Amino acid sequence: MTTTATATKQFMTSEQLLNHWQGHRNLTRRIIETFPEKELFEFSVGGMRPFAKLAVELISIGGPALKGIVERNMEGYSEEGFAPKTKAEILERWDKETEVINHYFNQISEERFQETFNLFGQYEFPVFENILYFVDNEIHHRGQGYVYLRALGIEPPFFWERF
Repeated sequence: MTTTATATKQFMTSEQLLNHWQGHRNLTRRIIETFPEKELFEFSVGGMRPFAKLAVELISIGGPALKGIVERNMEGYSEEGFAPKTKAEILERWDKETEVINHYFNQISEERFQETFNLFGQYEFPVFENILYFVDNEIHHRGQGYVYLRALGIEPPFFWERF
């Protein structure tokens, strides 16, 4: 069953939401660039995953999730199929997924943002809440990247410089 929430006032346009998300993606890309190659794939703190694995998770969510929303496909989440060995591979795929995000995001109507959607067949929330989750998840993992870089003695980019 699809339920639809009713927005009474709009505080942000869909274009502003996409720009906000892409600003975060731009900053996360800069974090990836800042890592030394070896540490990107091997360094972690307290048993957490190396940042390359976190980047693969983020790559595996945004574009595929928006495609699922647009096509109303509730297929499960998967990170399989992308196992990068270099920073360049991660950055190349990151940039491709940015275009995928732009492509599918722009196909979501204003009304659809309010519709409940069962993302990956397990997260049943309004579309706008799923998108906010993508941003929240990225910020969370980028915070781990900041901790890793500082532990390595590397100054990370300023978090407020998104473009």
